[in-house]
Amino acid sequence: MKKKIFYHILTRSLKNAAKEQGLDGIAAELRCIVPDIGEQYSTFRLDSGYLESKVRNMHAFQISLVNKIIGEFRDPVIVDIGDSAGTHLQYIIGIHSRGKNVTALSVNADPDAVKKIKGKGLSAVNAKAEDLSKFDINADIFLCFQTLEHLMNPCQFLHQLSSKTNAKYLITTVPYLRQSRVGLHHIRTDRRAAVNSERTHIYELSPGDWKLLVRHCGWEIAEDRVYLQFLRRGFFSVLRPLWRRFDFEGFYGLILKRDDTWSSRYLDW
Repeated sequence: MKKKIFYHILTRSLKNAAKEQGLDGIAAELRCIVPDIGEQYSTFRLDSGYLESKVRNMHAFQISLVNKIIGEFRDPVIVDIGDSAGTHLQYIIGIHSRGKNVTALSVNADPDAVKKIKGKGLSAVNAKAEDLSKFDINADIFLCFQTLEHLMNPCQFLHQLSSKTNAKYLITTVPYLRQSRVGLHHIRTDRRAAVNSERTHIYELSPGDWKLLVRHCGWEIAEDRVYLQFLRRGFFSVLRPLWRRFDFEGFYGLILKRDDTWSSRYLDW
């Protein structure tokens, strides 16, 4: 019973947060495009109202960033790096294909995820994010949602996208933390079972540190935004410590434009 009440409170928190931050309308639109996101991840199923609400809100936040800049392109080429189900591309095609010819490609290191994405009629490539430069892949917009924190070398990845592609934008989201830390929670908690990259965070940085890192790697910050999983005001604002302990307070999103002002001054790439 206590567990049920706990998750009910978190689900209410998510619902109120989406409304307060103007994401509830987008979330409803995305639900119409992709009604079932149960198989979003390769390693577990979204099998509860809480998990679905959490991921729906995060998706709404991510697509709200895409919506800000996709209007600049008549026929955009979009490459999504790391999505395990092709869901974001389905959203974008569903929203924007009426007035545009959207070319979409998904990149994932998991062959089962690639198979699942292709089964939806989307194009997909089996590759690690860090190895993307080995493929002849270009885009107007690269998407990289909840991926940077999983990479062994996010600097190399970011610099390769900036220096070896012609992309105008990279849109990325990461967990929001006010103070940077190394993740590696399986080591912190002494869980000895084998882990893979999808379930392992390495770098969990604060917005200030991500801002420095992306500039170092060849990107300019066009816009950034924080989505919180609780109300900023009112009763549910007291849940901030609970979210921080149980999950994350929210997520941090950046819209990045290629700019080598700082990366060109670093001689050891």
